[in-house]
Amino acid sequence: MDTKITDELRATHAGQVAEEILRKCVHCGFCTATCPTYQLLGDELDGPRGRIYLIKQVLEGKAVTEKTRTHLDRCLTCRSCETTCPSGVKYSHLLDVGRAVVEQKLPRRLSDRVTRVLLKTVLPNPALFSPAVALGRLMKPLLPSSLADKLPPAPAAGRPWPTASRHPRRMLALAGCVQPALAPNINAAMARVLDRLGISLFEEAKAGCCGAVRFHLNDQDAGKADMRRNIDAWWPHVEAGVEAIVVTASGCGVQVRDYGHILADDVEYAEKAARVSALCRDPSEILTEEKSGLLPLLSARPQARGKLAFHSPCTLQHGLKIRGVIEKVLSAAGYELTPVADGHLCCGSAGTYAVLQPELAGRLRENKLAALNGGGPALVATANIGCLIHLQAGSVLPVRHWIELIDEVVE
Repeated sequence: MDTKITDELRATHAGQVAEEILRKCVHCGFCTATCPTYQLLGDELDGPRGRIYLIKQVLEGKAVTEKTRTHLDRCLTCRSCETTCPSGVKYSHLLDVGRAVVEQKLPRRLSDRVTRVLLKTVLPNPALFSPAVALGRLMKPLLPSSLADKLPPAPAAGRPWPTASRHPRRMLALAGCVQPALAPNINAAMARVLDRLGISLFEEAKAGCCGAVRFHLNDQDAGKADMRRNIDAWWPHVEAGVEAIVVTASGCGVQVRDYGHILADDVEYAEKAARVSALCRDPSEILTEEKSGLLPLLSARPQARGKLAFHSPCTLQHGLKIRGVIEKVLSAAGYELTPVADGHLCCGSAGTYAVLQPELAGRLRENKLAALNGGGPALVATANIGCLIHLQAGSVLPVRHWIELIDEVVE
C-alpha cells in the first residue's frame, strides 16, 4: 500500500513502524471474514481493512473525526485478523499508533474521559481495586448491570502456595492487577502444579499491572511506565537466573511478550524489555515442554471427568499463537472436550471493552456461550481472567481457569 505519512510522524519510531506495516497491507479483505465486529455490524469501517484505511488517513494528516474514533474504539484488538492475514500485517501494532494519534488530536467528551480515567486509575492498582471489589459485592444490587455482572462471588479459600524456595529451579509469576482480587487461586494452582514438577514459583511484590490497561486506554506513557516498573522489579531475578516469567492470564501474557516491541526505542530499557519478553511464558508452554512431564503425570491418573468446553482466548490463540496445546492437556487429564463452533471469534471481554462497549460485548458473549454450550458440556474452561469473568456473568455453567482443573487432578 502506498503511503504519504507526514514528515513529523515519519521522524518518530512509531511513525516508522506504522509505515512499514501499512506497506505490507494489500487490502485483500481476507481479514474481514474473521473480524468479530464486522461479522456483527457488516460495516467495512468496522473491519480491519476499513480501520487500516482510516488510520492511514489520520497518519497522512487528514482531519480526525468522531466517526474515525468510533470505528477504532469498536475494535476489540483480538488479533484474529493477524492470524488470517496472508501478508503478515501486524494490525494491532498499527492500531496502537493510530489510536494514540487520534487521542492526541481529538479530545474526548467529559463523560468519556471520566470513565476512562476511573478505569485506568482503579483497575491497574490492587490497593484501589481490591477494596472496590469488596464494596461492589456488598452493593451489587444497586450497581448498573454493566458493572454488576463483572463482580463474581467472593472466592472460596484455596489451598496455600508451596514453599517458594524448596526447589533449585525457580520461575517468576506475574500477580497482575485484577486477578488477585477476582480469582486469587489461579496463580496458587499454577505454583502447586509446578511444585509437582520440581519447580518453585514465586511472585515479586514490586511488580504490578502488565501495562495493558493503561496502554490500550491510550494512556501509552503510563502503560510504558507500568512496563518499566515490572522490568525493574524482575531484573534482579532475571540476572540471578530465573528460568521464566509465567503469566497465567493470556491477556497479560501477550502484553508482556510485546514489551520488547513497545520499548524498542527506549535506550535504557530496550535490551531489558527484549529479554523479559523472551522469558515470558504461558503455563501451557511450560507444562508441555517440561521433560519431567506433566502429561505422564496426568496419564498415571486415568479417570473420566466429564464433558468440558474450552474457550480459547483471542490473546492465547491470536496473540501468543498457542493453539490446541491446552486442549491436549485437558484431554490427558480425562476431560471430554466438546466441539465449539467459530472458536476463533472473540467472547467480547477484551480488557475494558466489555465496560466501554457493553452492547457489542453482550452480543459477542451470547454468541460465544451458545457455541460453548452446543456440545452439552458440564463445565467451561478458559485461560484468561477477563474472559472468565465476562463469560461467567452470562453462563449457567461454571467457568474456570484450566490450570485450576489440572491442579485438582495432580493433587
